[in-house]
Amino acid sequence: MKSFDIYNQNNILKIIVALNLLLVGTGSVLYTNRLITKLEAREEQYVQLYARSIAYLVDTNHVDAGDLTFVTSEILEANSTIPAIYMDPDGQIAMQRNIEVPAEYTPEETEKFLRQKTVDMKKKHAPLVVDMGNGVRGLVYYTNSNLLRQLTYFPYVLLMILAALSVLAYLAFSSSRRAEQNRVWVGLAKETAHQLGTPMSSLMAWVEYMRSDPDQFDGSITNEIEKDVQRLETITARFSSIGSVPTLKEENVNEVVRQFTDYLGRRISTKVKMSVTSQLPPNHMVRINKLLFEWVIENICKNAVDAMKGVGELRLNMVPLPHEEVAIDITDTGKGISKANMQKVFSPGFSTKKRGWGLGLTLAKRIVEEYHNGRLYVKSSEVGKGTTFRIILNKK
Repeated sequence: MKSFDIYNQNNILKIIVALNLLLVGTGSVLYTNRLITKLEAREEQYVQLYARSIAYLVDTNHVDAGDLTFVTSEILEANSTIPAIYMDPDGQIAMQRNIEVPAEYTPEETEKFLRQKTVDMKKKHAPLVVDMGNGVRGLVYYTNSNLLRQLTYFPYVLLMILAALSVLAYLAFSSSRRAEQNRVWVGLAKETAHQLGTPMSSLMAWVEYMRSDPDQFDGSITNEIEKDVQRLETITARFSSIGSVPTLKEENVNEVVRQFTDYLGRRISTKVKMSVTSQLPPNHMVRINKLLFEWVIENICKNAVDAMKGVGELRLNMVPLPHEEVAIDITDTGKGISKANMQKVFSPGFSTKKRGWGLGLTLAKRIVEEYHNGRLYVKSSEVGKGTTFRIILNKK
């Protein structure tokens, strides 16, 4: 059965959720627009009935003909939601419904206020004509009711809610993915540390055996083997500390970097020229976890050596920054990083090498930023010329 890479393949569940949200949003907009169209037509019918009722009311023949109770109470007063203004044939405002006029307005201010309303209403709907016969006509201006206005804005509110839900779903998926990655890394690291324990104990025993017979085993060789065994112990301690809150101590950053690069320099290609410079005071102290911080330097330096294919220059420079910060620049003369890959170099699983898991820089960034409250980023890079990584640590 072919394996499925959950980190690099498209997440089908995300696509399904996105499509569902799109379908719900589109369907809701279309359905709501249909309701709005129907409600607008219904409200226009109400206003037309309102206009005919006014015509009937002002028709003296109808007034003399009988009771107007039905017209006044059942039709004119039935409109309790649609704002409307009736303007008589003389151009005077004779009646208005469902419009809130400020109580403190004078009659002149009220007249001005209602006339402005008719202008606004005309932009929304053409006024309805009240035909009173003999060429005499009035006008009824109207606009949408509050209910219709709320329904008009409802699709946009719904889309905003769906967008917010989409963002929350994306964040939830991303958080779940990161949590799963973290569990994998922590479990792998601790299992590696556990597996290294047995062969390391055996190697230490062999070192002691070799020391007991200096005539047969050269002491310098034994010392170098012991250093490598101690190095394995350091690596084991690093892996064991993954997933736990590290202890930070005051360390002389100059000594830590120089000591580790001295060790590393003897174990990388002899064709790589390695140099360390510092503009910091000799005893500049920074709170770090030495084991983990050396791991950061090691990962960046080894990536640099790989980028140079074992030939070139590797320079480390330590400089003071404002606000009691320290910068450590690691520069190589390798192949550089393209702009397309600049944002991917710290992503888990990303690697330009045929071998490797692409976790070195990811772990380095996590150690610096999450454990030491610092920063790690690509300061500069040019394809074919080299790259500079910058580590920033705060003295506090």
